[in-house]
Amino acid sequence: MNHSDLTPSTKNPNRMYEEKLLHQKQLLESTMRATVRQGRQTIAEDILDPADQAVFSYEKELLFSQGSHGHAQLNLVKQALLRLEDGSYGECQHCGETIGSKRLEAVPWVRSCITCQEKIERGEMDDSVRAA
Repeated sequence: MNHSDLTPSTKNPNRMYEEKLLHQKQLLESTMRATVRQGRQTIAEDILDPADQAVFSYEKELLFSQGSHGHAQLNLVKQALLRLEDGSYGECQHCGETIGSKRLEAVPWVRSCITCQEKIERGEMDDSVRAA
């Protein structure tokens, strides 16, 4: 088999994950910048009628929620990039087992194997990561 037969993922699967993570990081950072710009484009609430004030308040809350969610996901992406650097990428941060490649391909910033994730979702396990 020559090198032309190898796909990028068979040459170096971590490179594929790194590309996906860097793309997601760039997308999240761009989205968060846009959200901040939208949040800054406010109008004086005192000139709005009550219905418009309610819509305005809802929009502000939605922007805040999107920003919080985006920040949390960006943090997970950055943590995954650090794990790529230190060699622990693809290892469950809870039990130490290997995370399945299909799971990593679907959500490259994931830090739990499917077994631990299910325990977390059922409330049987805390989502904090184990000490190294």
